[in-house]
Amino acid sequence: MPQLTRLPAPCLRTYVRLMWASAPAGAAAGQPGAREHVLPTGGMHLVFRLSGPPLKLFGGPGDVRGQTCGHAIVGGARAASYMRDVSVATRSVGAQLQPGAARALLGAPEDVLAGQHTPLDALWGAQQAHAALERIHAAGSLEAQLAVFEALLARRAIDSQSAGLRGLHPAIAAALGPLARENPPIAALVARSGYSHRRFIALFRSGIGLGPKEYGRVMRFDRALALAGDPGQSWADIALAAGYSDQAHLSREFSALAGVSPQAWRQSGAVSPRHVPAATGQIPSRR
Repeated sequence: MPQLTRLPAPCLRTYVRLMWASAPAGAAAGQPGAREHVLPTGGMHLVFRLSGPPLKLFGGPGDVRGQTCGHAIVGGARAASYMRDVSVATRSVGAQLQPGAARALLGAPEDVLAGQHTPLDALWGAQQAHAALERIHAAGSLEAQLAVFEALLARRAIDSQSAGLRGLHPAIAAALGPLARENPPIAALVARSGYSHRRFIALFRSGIGLGPKEYGRVMRFDRALALAGDPGQSWADIALAAGYSDQAHLSREFSALAGVSPQAWRQSGAVSPRHVPAATGQIPSRR
């Protein structure tokens, strides 16, 4: 599947971490009944599906009906994987959002959107969301569609700045680096912030969508996932390097966050480390 991935324009980098666009290769038909686990990043994303059916999510292996979410969707911050339908290859553009960007770009704080997928029309209104989808779709090539998408986000960022909306709270921004690199005690982050424990947790959840303990758990998993890309690395070594107490601890946490065991993840043949095919046996047939 052809895919473009790039940084946003400088004016958007406060709000957007990465932009991408993808399209099926040739006459890719997909695979009936196919699903995949999408592993958590701790962040948010905004996606416009430009072909194929609307996004469909499943509550688990036994869920036959699923939940349809639309063609323009906001994926809130999560502390665990979710399962989606990938039976039809689709064309799409998307953006990984920076922490604290949701209020400026989407009109709602991260904690309201966390742990779920929200149709964009619930945030922008049906008319604006549909108009944006149409404009992007009409641009033609992947490069042009990504450029139109970027321009739409840049316009919203400018409007938000004009309205005086602030980005991520400085105390929360200062806590993200330590949580990404190591496992600092939450009490130490609270003390460094100068706020009460309750106030710090509330600020963190509002700006990130997850509490600091949940976010730190996902960041530790993120470190393990990066190390696990080297098949020569043992799981015991990965566990210690990523900040787990031992391999058993890593295995429990990996399975809880990814929806698959570490070994099943390595054996899945996934093209992307965060998009893991669900085992065929997990998908019940519909009769």
